[in-house]
Amino acid sequence: MLRTEFPDAGEQSPEALLSAYGSVLAETVASVGADTVAESAGLDRETVDAVADGDGAALSLSDATAVLATDPDRPDADALQAEARDILLMGMTTAVMDVESLASGIDSQLEPKEIQQKIEGRYPMTLEEYALLHSYIESQQR
Repeated sequence: MLRTEFPDAGEQSPEALLSAYGSVLAETVASVGADTVAESAGLDRETVDAVADGDGAALSLSDATAVLATDPDRPDADALQAEARDILLMGMTTAVMDVESLASGIDSQLEPKEIQQKIEGRYPMTLEEYALLHSYIESQQR
């Protein structure tokens, strides 16, 4: 999700990348505190506890960036979310890839129109979906 934290995203499976995202989120909860994260990110305590345990696959990109933004050393959630989307868009540009080829590359797990809407932020994207797209896009830049 963050440009400098996952430089080897294209060398990892979506599952491994999702696990890496989960570790960063869990570290944030551990350092900031679950109650603070729940209150500041607007999430229920059960969700925050799941994130603290490394289970963030169903978390939306918006909620994940809200968790990260509770760390005072990170930008706000909107900036983090824009950066996350930018990583995908710039990766597609670098790899000279459109949404149809991206959908084909991920075995049509998401439809091209759906991918476009998710990347543009017009439709929610789960962290699991983000990992799938991020891993594939980065793998095509080599």
